[in-house]
Amino acid sequence: MAQWFAGDRLAVMANSDVDEEHRRIYRREGKGYPSDLRDAEWARLEPMIPPARPGGRPRKTDMRAAMNAILYLLRTGCPWRYLPRDSFPPRSTVYNIFRNFQRDGVWEAIWAELHMALRERMGREASPSAAVLDSQSVKSAEKGAVKTTRWVMTPARR
Repeated sequence: MAQWFAGDRLAVMANSDVDEEHRRIYRREGKGYPSDLRDAEWARLEPMIPPARPGGRPRKTDMRAAMNAILYLLRTGCPWRYLPRDSFPPRSTVYNIFRNFQRDGVWEAIWAELHMALRERMGREASPSAAVLDSQSVKSAEKGAVKTTRWVMTPARR
């Protein structure tokens, strides 16, 4: 067991206050899953969700429920077919939304926006002003690093 000093005790007390604050914020009461978006999180995320494409049927899927389903899958690591049916849209709908967001770059846009907001909250500039490269990074860049995969739909057979 570690030795305790007066300064450590104050730090532990301060950390316990922070821990209690985090517990209060992240406590999930009522139905739902721990991975579900809170109202403040959804308010931040909702403007980044693209509207339904023009033409065709109007969107009937609750996008918050679909995002909750995606977050549930990412958090638990369960297969798509094990997605609970009680509070989420059908798994095929959730999968199609996930893939469309992936193909259209929505995930990258969400990540970039949240990353900039986090940097600003930490008192930093929104975008990094410096980068660190080592010799290994330069070598892999010269050889041509792994290509990014583009998702392309194959034409339907006639």
